[in-house]
Amino acid sequence: MPLALLALAIGAFGIGTTEFVIMGLLPEVAGDYGVSIPTAGFLVTGYALGVVLGAPLMTVLGTRIPRKRMLMLLMGLFIAGNVLSALAPAFGIMLTGRVVASLAHGAFFGIGAVVAAELVAPEKKAGAIAMMFTGLTVANVVGVPLGTLVGQTLGWRVTFLIVAALGVLGLLGIARLVPDLPRPEGGVRIRSELAAFRNVQVLLAMAMTVLGFGGVFAAITYITPMMTNVAGFADSSVTWLLVLFGLGMVAGNLIGGRYADRALMPMLYVSLGALAVTLAVFTLTAHTKAGAAVTIVLIGALGFATVPPLQKRVLDQAAGAPTLASAVNIGAFNLGNALAAWLGGMVIAAGLGWTAPNWVGAALAASALVLALVSGALERRTAGGAARGGRVIATAAPETSAVPAHH
Repeated sequence: MPLALLALAIGAFGIGTTEFVIMGLLPEVAGDYGVSIPTAGFLVTGYALGVVLGAPLMTVLGTRIPRKRMLMLLMGLFIAGNVLSALAPAFGIMLTGRVVASLAHGAFFGIGAVVAAELVAPEKKAGAIAMMFTGLTVANVVGVPLGTLVGQTLGWRVTFLIVAALGVLGLLGIARLVPDLPRPEGGVRIRSELAAFRNVQVLLAMAMTVLGFGGVFAAITYITPMMTNVAGFADSSVTWLLVLFGLGMVAGNLIGGRYADRALMPMLYVSLGALAVTLAVFTLTAHTKAGAAVTIVLIGALGFATVPPLQKRVLDQAAGAPTLASAVNIGAFNLGNALAAWLGGMVIAAGLGWTAPNWVGAALAASALVLALVSGALERRTAGGAARGGRVIATAAPETSAVPAHH
């Protein structure tokens, strides 16, 4: 794997840290600004919505800019947003900083995935995408716990300044290590990029992203009250449970990247099916400490095992114009997070108990599996039709078929 992927992974590490570290620092931020914790929660919601809106917006704005330069500009935006958050004198300015940083998120991962895939041979594309996303998963194991610890001891502003410094490191790495890739012939055209969304397979892959990863977040969003009220963990143990979740994410991401290059759709069938079962079982295992800890690792692993294959699926199906589709699919992850968190909150508010979000997650993951099976069936039907057409041509001109066809 080329060193350029390391630069992309560093950028991803910074982005992953700033996205999730705020969850552990909400009490400190709320206390400093004199707002309630639910109000401070807008720093999470605002970031997620910024990713959903920023992914297509920044990608469209960057269509005339070479991809390496656009990645550098996005890192600059990320740095500015985190510095603004760190220095914000009022809550509204802090929220603005969060939104500014979030605008870089979707486009960075979307364009970065396209660049990562172009840096390697075709049979290694999913592995390259997974390598970049390793930065995001490692952020949950290292960046978020350390950032939370720093924020609780030295102040949350120091955490955001450190995240901004990570952005500077990522920017320098991209400038030095990522090659100036040739622009697509004729440039990136908005019309052809939008045309990718008329492909039903692209839309199915994005729907799988929303539902599949949404299933993970339905459970993980409410992990703190679930683990303290049901499993009996102390509040201080939740950080280490999230580290276990992050370790599962790292393993799942690498496994998903490896096997997606060999058998993409079977990888999706297995990971989504197992995720649905695991989330359903979590309603039982959440009642014991050991069972809960093991299940949390599995949810992280199975959830993130779907990420490289889904991202590669979008790139493959939108092969002629992948940039916008790739970025929008990153937004789809965050849309799934927001949807799942809302649904999970509804079932808790309805009095169904702290473990009820697990059933929501299982239903979402099962729905994603159904879409994956539909997508696979459509693909086989299309391939079967093409093969039948090929046999008719071969019958008409048998002597020209000495060279095997490659898809």
